[in-house]
Formats: sequence, structure tokens, C-alpha cells
Amino acid sequence: MIRTLHRWPGLLALVLVTILSLSGAVLSVFPAVERITAPQAEAGMSVAVLVDGIQAVYPGVEQIRRSPSGRITAYWFDQGAPGAAVIDPATGAGVASADPNQALRWLTNLHRSFFLGDGGRIAMAAGAAAMLVLSLSGAVLVARRAGGWRHWFAPLRGPLAGRLHVEIARIAVIGLVLSSTTALWMTASTFDLLPDGGAATVFPADVSGEIGFTLDQMPTLRQTPVADLRELSFPYPGDATDMFTLKTDRGTGYLDQGTGALVAWADLTGWERASETIYMLHTGQGAATLGLVLGMMALGVPAMGVTGVLIWLAGRRGRPRIRGNQPAGRAETIILVGSEGGSTWGFAATLHAALTAAGQGVHVGPMSGFAPERYVRADRIILLAATYGDGAAPTSAKGFLDRLSALERAPDMPLAVLGFGDRSFPAYCAFAEAVAAAAQAKGWPELLPPDTIDRQSPQDFARWGRALGEALGIPFELSHQPVLPKTDTLTLVSRRDYGAEVHAPTAILRFALPRVSPWQRLTGARFAGFQAGDLIGILPQGSALPRLYSLASGRRDGFIEIVVKKHVDGLCSGQLTALEPGDTVTAFLRRNPGFRPGRSRAPLILIGAGTGIGPFAGFVRSNGSRRPIHLFFGMRHADSDFFYGEELPGWQAEGRLTRLVTAVSRRARPHYVQDALRGEASQVTALIRNGAGVMVCGGRDMAAGVAEALAEILAPTGLTPAVLKAEGRYVEDVY
Repeated sequence: MIRTLHRWPGLLALVLVTILSLSGAVLSVFPAVERITAPQAEAGMSVAVLVDGIQAVYPGVEQIRRSPSGRITAYWFDQGAPGAAVIDPATGAGVASADPNQALRWLTNLHRSFFLGDGGRIAMAAGAAAMLVLSLSGAVLVARRAGGWRHWFAPLRGPLAGRLHVEIARIAVIGLVLSSTTALWMTASTFDLLPDGGAATVFPADVSGEIGFTLDQMPTLRQTPVADLRELSFPYPGDATDMFTLKTDRGTGYLDQGTGALVAWADLTGWERASETIYMLHTGQGAATLGLVLGMMALGVPAMGVTGVLIWLAGRRGRPRIRGNQPAGRAETIILVGSEGGSTWGFAATLHAALTAAGQGVHVGPMSGFAPERYVRADRIILLAATYGDGAAPTSAKGFLDRLSALERAPDMPLAVLGFGDRSFPAYCAFAEAVAAAAQAKGWPELLPPDTIDRQSPQDFARWGRALGEALGIPFELSHQPVLPKTDTLTLVSRRDYGAEVHAPTAILRFALPRVSPWQRLTGARFAGFQAGDLIGILPQGSALPRLYSLASGRRDGFIEIVVKKHVDGLCSGQLTALEPGDTVTAFLRRNPGFRPGRSRAPLILIGAGTGIGPFAGFVRSNGSRRPIHLFFGMRHADSDFFYGEELPGWQAEGRLTRLVTAVSRRARPHYVQDALRGEASQVTALIRNGAGVMVCGGRDMAAGVAEALAEILAPTGLTPAVLKAEGRYVEDVY
């Protein structure tokens, strides 16, 4: 519900809120410019002194105004001709024209009404309301993604558009809520929808009937500092019944022009002060610095609009459409999905379709939106949970465990937990296991025992579906067809072969970049934009299940490169290592933003063995900023599988690679990469203590050995791989 509330106002009102934000951002500059350019009165100067100076230059002065920026403007008649000027308080003389700024007037009309009068004001108010809804719903979604309000500034992962969207929202949301709320207040006030709330100042009936009292001797003007002045209006010349009208930050009063006495006064009411504060907060008048800050925040709206559209388009591409998805409050079966890359949503769509065909009302949503109080008609809840990294919650399940823990008691409807993962990883379905354990500890009744799906197996899913059907008493089959991303045809342009001597044939394969459309370049779709460390999915002939390989190149390199080792009976690796230049493969791109070096200048320690050097070669090749990079590379034999051995010396000479440490395992005394780390313990410790990041790529056994070695090395410092992971300074890509 929150996601829908955020999405549709944003898409429907995108143009309107963009115009509002951009015009508002430009308008926020004017108060600051006015504050800087307008001559300011000296501290402590009284209104009496100011008026005396202006009258000396302009005897026919009839009104003096001071704007919130401190700019003073005088209006006068000289021989029947009106005049006006911006005044220098020190001299009383005019220093600039008082004519309205035409650019400011034009922008103000655009911002307030789109040049359409009252109808335009209503439209802009609708835009402000949409911005308020977007801001509040967006804040809730940011908190969900971060894992709760306490983790508002937690590190993010995911595609660039999504991270930019959230990073901007984290900072801008307070300003946008403030600006949109004050805009709605001001619109309501314009249309007299709010009570006046002002205390009317009654013009006094009794006046002295005299004129000519010297202004600089009036006690009230002498006691009123210029900093408090808003407006001083002079009586009509020759009219002894008229009075001076003084408006200040405190209220409004009348001064007898014959005696100089203050004969009537009315303080500003609380309502008036509130209205003026809201005006100040919205326009920046009287708070130029705040106005600039709010204007900067408003500039985030178009950026969030663009990234929001990209997120929406990516979601439509990466997540299957679920037809007939029932509202959570009307569904009998609730399916909640925890997914990182999007594939688990495909299984949810298959399950939804099967249950719907069996006559069930089904709702599918993210685990991050878990809200049992909304499931008023639900008979069961099914969780489809993937795992991120070493057992962490995937993006769409952020905050689920916290919400479950916060419940006083578990929901009454029974639960089924189905985990998705890869058995080759040590943390296979670890998040699903954590969810199942937390549910059991909470006393949540089981619909089915927790189960798992290995490597997105349709057969495993069908087996689990039969068990679910038996539990529900509804016979149905789950026939899942994976929805693959759009693919491109890649042509091999070169290959380099290694490893034959140690019976581990491996090839560095370089493919030509496919052509991309202008729209793909804009959105970064498919191979229009990628970095080393991202993944390429290869569809081997004879299988619908893709195999993923880490990219050893980025888009700027002008080619697509991977390192592939041929495995015994390996369908995909066998086909890839048999390719010759000119041959083609079908492939797609999958982002891997959690495994990138980032733009920090802190040193980087890269640790890999075998084909794990692939993404590291890409990192080093693209290190044009000469960031300190220390590469630890393990191989079987230097003469047979020293991958990138030709390029590494050149990269060192160019400063792209600071240091290379190799470990050779096939020799009289085997030396593994973890042994190389122990041999460089003092330098590794010094680098990490000084803020270095650690990246590990390769087989899971190697990664476990590296973690163990680093734990030993760092023990005297109190640091551990777990601590470094929590700080975002230790990341792995293991297989």
C-alpha cells in the first residue's frame, strides 16, 4: 500500500512537482541575493534616526518599508510626481531602483499559479499535496529499506538509480515535507480557508488635531530599532485627523502627528506569528540561509523523479506482472517475497497463479511490508526468502525480522517458509533459516516445515508445491518457467589459454560490445553500462538455467571479458572454453553493486585465487586515479596459470597496481594465498588499521582460509573480518 501510494502520485504528478521544485529552488536564491546587495542599517539604529535621514533627502516621503532581508525602500511625492528608491540607511539617499525584479515576478507567478490564476493555484496546491504524500511515503520506504528508522543512514546496496534515489531522499525529505506543508497552508490562506486570527487595530477616534511634531523626537520611533521595523506610513499632508501608522515585528500602532504620542497599539496574535513564520519558512524571506538550504533540497526532486522512473521501469522489467493480485485485506493467502536480484518474484508469480486458479484470493508483496494487522481475512502466510551474502536479508526483506520481533505475539494464521539459494555457498538459505527460527521462537504455528530450493530448481519448487497442496487440501501443480532478462548475442574476438600443464584448462575470453540503443544508454539497460565485478549470465545450449561469471572489464574498456575454467562435465564452461573467435553466445547482464571497490581513496587489498582474479584485473585496469591497490593472487603454477601475467607488470609501472604478491600451490612446499597474507602480516595489519578495504574473490574454501588467516593477523588489533564486514570494508564474491 505504501509503495503504491508513493509510486502513482510520483508518476502522475512528476511534471508538476518538478516545476514546483525547480522554480522554488531558483526563487530561494533571491532572498540571499537581496540580503547581500541591500545596504543594512547599523546595529542599534532607531527608526527616528532613519526617518530623519530620509526626510532630509526626500522631504515628500510618505512611506518607508523594510523587507525581511533588511532592504529599506522609501516612497515619496516630489511636486506631484511619485518616486521610490532603495535607501542607504547611513545617508538616507537612494542607491538603487525600487522597481520590482521582473525575473522574480515571473518566477513567482510560475511557482504560485502557473500563470493560470486561481485554477493554477489549485493545480500547484495539488502538486504540493502530491509532494507531501511522496515525501512521507518515501520516508517510510527508506526506513523499510534501511531496516528501521534507527538505521536511516545505513549503507545501501543495489542498482545505482535506487541508491541515488534513497541517498537524495534521506537528506531532502525534511525540507520537502516542510516546503509542501507550508505551501498548502499558504494556499489555504489565499482562498480564505483558514481563520483570519488577527487582532484588528482600531483607528483612534480622539486625536490632538495638531500637526508638526518632530519625528526624531517621537518616543516610540526613538525606542524602535530599525531591525524591528516593517513599515512606517505618513499621514496625508494637511489632514490633522490622520496619523502615522507604525508596523513592527511586535505589532501595529498609531502615532499622533501633533503630540508624537502612541495612541493605539495591537500586538501580533499567535495566529499571525504562526502565519508569518510559515511564510518565512516557505519563501526564505527573513531566513536567507534556510531558504538556500531548502532550495538545494528542492533540487533533489527532479533527480529523484528521474531515478524513480528508472526504478519503476527496472521493476517492470525485472519483476513479473502478477495479474489479479488481491489487496492484503481481502486475501486468503498472503505471499511475502524476500529477493535481491528479482528471480524469487518469478516463483511468487507462479505460486500466485496456481493458487488463484484453485479459487484462492492471493496477495503478493515484499517481506519488508510485513503488517499482520492488515491480513484480516488471511488463512495462511507463505514466505519466499532468498539470502544475500553471508546470511543477510535481501533488499525486499529489510526490517522483516525487526517487525516480527516487535510483535507481542505471533499471527494466528499458520506459516510456511521457503528458502532460495545455492548449496555451494556456506550460507545456503541462511536468511530463510533465521526467519524460520525467529517464527518458531515467537510461537508462530506451522503450515509446512521450512524447506529450500537449490539454484532456482523448478523440480524442487514443484516438489514443495505438492506438499503445500496436500496441506491445503487443494491438488495443484507448480510448473515454474524462469523469466530470464533480455539477452544479447556476444561475439568472441579473442582468447588466451592457460592451465593445460596442470590439467585445469582456463581461458580469458574477450567479447565485442553489443550495440545499444539511445534509450538503453540513458537507462543503463542490458550492456549499456556495466563495471568490473558485475555478472554476466550465459545461457548454455541445452539448458534453461544460466551460469553466472564475474566480469573482468567495464563498459569504458570497450569490451566484455571473463575468465572461465573448464570443469569436468561442466555444460557451460565446456561450451565457453571451446569457443573460437567469431563464435557467439547468448548472454545477459546482472548488476553486482555489492562487489565494487567504490570511489574511496583508501588503500584496497584484493585477495583472489584462480579465476577469482577476473574482477580484480578489471579493478586494477580502471584504476586511473592511482588508488593504492595491493593484490594477493594464488595460482597453481606460475608457468601455466599466471592469469594476466602479461599485463600486471605494466599496470604496476603505470601506478595502477601498487603491489603484487603471488602464491604458488603446485610446488615442493605448497604456498596458498592465505599463507602469503600471513607472510605480509605486518603490512596487511597496517593497511587495514589505516582504513584499507578488503575484497575476496574465488572458491569458498579459499575464502574461508583467507577469513581465518585475517582473523589471526588482526587479532592483536581487536579487529575481525566480521567487524570489517559490518563497516563495509570486507566483501566477498565466492563460488
